Amino acid sequence: MQFTSEQRLDDGVLEREFTLGEIPGTLWTPGSASASAPAPLILMAHNNGLPKGEPRLVARARLSAAYGYAVASIDAAACGDRPRSAADEQARADLRRAMQAGEPVDEIFESLVGPLVEKAVPDWRTTLDALLALPEIGGPVGYSGWTALGIRLAVTEPRIAAAGFFAGGYVPRAQREEARQVTIPLLFLLQWDDEGNPRQRALDLFDAFGTKEKTLHANLGGHLGTPWFEREDGDRFFGRHLK
Repeated sequence: MQFTSEQRLDDGVLEREFTLGEIPGTLWTPGSASASAPAPLILMAHNNGLPKGEPRLVARARLSAAYGYAVASIDAAACGDRPRSAADEQARADLRRAMQAGEPVDEIFESLVGPLVEKAVPDWRTTLDALLALPEIGGPVGYSGWTALGIRLAVTEPRIAAAGFFAGGYVPRAQREEARQVTIPLLFLLQWDDEGNPRQRALDLFDAFGTKEKTLHANLGGHLGTPWFEREDGDRFFGRHLK
């Protein structure tokens, strides 16, 4: 892991850009983190391959770091500014066309999001290995954000102890089946009027999770309307399981 830049923010959080082979990432650590007092780690991913520099993700990451967590986000394979295959680009073009025409999009989402998850998981696990080797970062590890990726990580990565999922975003069939294998504590956020994500599908997914400790927070409003206090509640959720 090579750090390429750093800046100290007003609240004492250290923000550093890094590269790990072909993987670009950002790491935020609280001012209190040190080898003698390592900070617990949260992996933070945006839905369906959006970039690590997306403003809403950065705002969430900085808040969590100020709360006392190390937070990392990456552009995994085929996500953010990473190169995409011709099949990826065709699926995105087909999706835009179908949405504009009001046509069914489930199968197009499947062809787009399913491969994104498969490509992203190895990069996230490689990054986790490197992050936990840093003296100022310790376990346990939490995950926050993109539900489809989070499900796969929750069932394949034993170091993840708790997760916060956002119900927005398409979840492929493979991950809907894997949801029954998720046994870690979950906080599931749902926007009740999310225009692009059917409410009942999200409720069915919540019901399918195999964990005995799962909490659903539903708020009125559309896809981008998640209340700010949910971010603070999320940090308290992780505080119960990571600290």
